[in-house]
Amino acid sequence: MITPATSAEPAPCGRRPLDEIDFVIVDVETTGWTPGVARITEIGAVKISAGHQLGQFSSLVNPGRAIPERVAALTGISDAMVAAAPPLAEVLPAFLAFARGCVLTAHNAPFDTGFLAAACQACDLPWPDVPVVDTVELARWVLNEDEVPNCKLSTLAAFFGARTTPRHRALADALATADVLMGLLPRLSAAGVGTLGEMLAVQDLARRSRSRPWVIRAVRAVIRAVSGGSSRRGVRYRRWLGIDARGGRRGHRDRPGESRRGAHPGNSGGDSPDPAGQ
Repeated sequence: MITPATSAEPAPCGRRPLDEIDFVIVDVETTGWTPGVARITEIGAVKISAGHQLGQFSSLVNPGRAIPERVAALTGISDAMVAAAPPLAEVLPAFLAFARGCVLTAHNAPFDTGFLAAACQACDLPWPDVPVVDTVELARWVLNEDEVPNCKLSTLAAFFGARTTPRHRALADALATADVLMGLLPRLSAAGVGTLGEMLAVQDLARRSRSRPWVIRAVRAVIRAVSGGSSRRGVRYRRWLGIDARGGRRGHRDRPGESRRGAHPGNSGGDSPDPAGQ
């Protein structure tokens, strides 16, 4: 399923404000955990800009091999469902066209982009040189331990009141991640992060400081002190998602049965990296 959304522009430069950026939030379902070995069974994506949804992309993919039983049980994607689906060589170019000119975004981006890059190699297609945003790293940067116990997609979706519940299906999880991103943007704005370059910088710092969380807390405190701790940029995102100034909705925590997030097979349920990467 593809709904209209086209862009022929190159990926945006780091100086552009975040509310002028087109984001494509993507999620893939797979037969396993290792890119180049396991295969993609579904690609789902949503394009958003300034709080508005511009289009959706969703397609099952015939992996050309049997889906392991435990993966089928987790995702609900069976061999029968993908038997008549198009092969990756047909689906991947359509997705790349949908995402052209946008900032690619995913929850635990190395997992999804790893599979997509391996798929490009297998299909003899160039991997686009585009910025990649990881909502896991951004959440680690802007959310405190007393707000969320971890940065799984299910936890963040509940905290921000996402309108779609993650359920191990590509489009549903992409939509949930989009709402998480929209919840994180005003938090970033309040911390003085207003451009794509600044977003990528704090994301990189969060990734490099994962074993030293005090670094993130210290730098975050300095940024907020310098910026005054508030900004009008991001108001449209709060209105779009219906969230308050603190970036979340009261009372939202992990829902029963969602403590193991649900997008990729093999999630260990912890907040540290795992093969599926939550």
